[in-house]
Amino acid sequence: MTDIVTDRGDAEGLRSRIAAELARTRARTALLTEAVDDSELMRQHSPLMSPLVWDLAHVGNQEELWLVRDVGGREPVRCDIDELYDAFKQPRRDRPSLPLLPPAEARTYLATVREKVHDLLDRVAFDSRRLVVDGFAFGMIVQHEQQHDETMLATHQLRVGPAVLHAPAPPEPASRVAGEVLVPAGPFVMGTDTDPWALDNERPAHRVELPAYVIDAAPVTNGAYREFIADGGYDDPRWWSEVGWRHRQQAGLNAPMHWRPDGDGWAYHRFGRWDRVRDDEPVVHVCFHEAQAYATWAGKRLPTEAEWEKAARWDPATERSRRYPWGDEEPTPARANLGQRHLWPAPVGAYPAGASPLGVHQLIGDVWEWTATPLRGYPGFAAFPYREYSEVFFGGDYQVLRGGSFGTDRAACRGTFRNWDYPIRRQIFSGFRCARDASREEALR
Repeated sequence: MTDIVTDRGDAEGLRSRIAAELARTRARTALLTEAVDDSELMRQHSPLMSPLVWDLAHVGNQEELWLVRDVGGREPVRCDIDELYDAFKQPRRDRPSLPLLPPAEARTYLATVREKVHDLLDRVAFDSRRLVVDGFAFGMIVQHEQQHDETMLATHQLRVGPAVLHAPAPPEPASRVAGEVLVPAGPFVMGTDTDPWALDNERPAHRVELPAYVIDAAPVTNGAYREFIADGGYDDPRWWSEVGWRHRQQAGLNAPMHWRPDGDGWAYHRFGRWDRVRDDEPVVHVCFHEAQAYATWAGKRLPTEAEWEKAARWDPATERSRRYPWGDEEPTPARANLGQRHLWPAPVGAYPAGASPLGVHQLIGDVWEWTATPLRGYPGFAAFPYREYSEVFFGGDYQVLRGGSFGTDRAACRGTFRNWDYPIRRQIFSGFRCARDASREEALR
């Protein structure tokens, strides 16, 4: 579905798909905001995060701005709250002091906006307007709400109190995954021109030439990271960049966020429960500086964004870039740990059906993976539909993360999708894998 929809049957199919995605997304928002009482919704659980009720009304406000007003040309529902829910005008630290809509009013507002969106969806023509081709604006809103759902999930992780979110454990390993994978030298196509709901920073598709390199077959595990801790990795400045070491000292880092010593090992606090750290799970809640220090200690480095994407998308048999590591088909529960189906990363080897043609595992889902690349636009980048989605974050302050986490929805995740954050952030569901330059012997294989 990459062309302008002109056939009536295609248009009706697109309407059905959009309606289903809107409903599925809103159900997740409801789960995250109905799990706690109103006082918990109004409280700021960390200065890094908004009160949950701010996120709740914000997703409705964005839906109103882009769909009701812009695509639909309808009268505003609540133009009086636009500034309250403008993420650029209202820093997170200030949001608890704003006259926010209380939970009941916020839910009523969302329901009113959604009713108008359904009316619009019944009538909209998916014509040549760029904003509506292939339902782009609707897809943008679905992804925006899902991204805030993941942010709200991270807020729940920071919340102090009993467990309110529950999910089954991820599957056990189905195959043994260890070691590294050689990615041969040569070109590949990075980014996309054809994915209908891809965002501006994923475009345009462009050819990238890379030398041979080696990348970990799986994300770095808790067990491997515990070796770094036990070897004094947090106390040795040799492994850290100058800025990373300074941050380590100032922030007092000595283990991943939410870890504490537990007898002869470590325990991990997740969503109101303490569990022993499991060695075969990908490490999560580490910042870029921690990831970089581990990689240096291990005699490796973090992959560049291009290296990560080639390992995830390039098929040596066809020499084309796939949408996902396993192909162009949508994610399924057998391929990736996505969508809050589980509340922590799956053990390495749990998703052999999701591996790339080169044999690289768990590139999609489980943990966002830090890369060595600062966020910038691709050659030929053009902001659309507004500069504030991506372009204002270009310039080197933000590091790119790839792949998605267990809290990322399938609608907001693909092989070209780019996430970013400050390199000191670790409240996000972030992990990493390592890479290194291929030796001459390896490159000649």
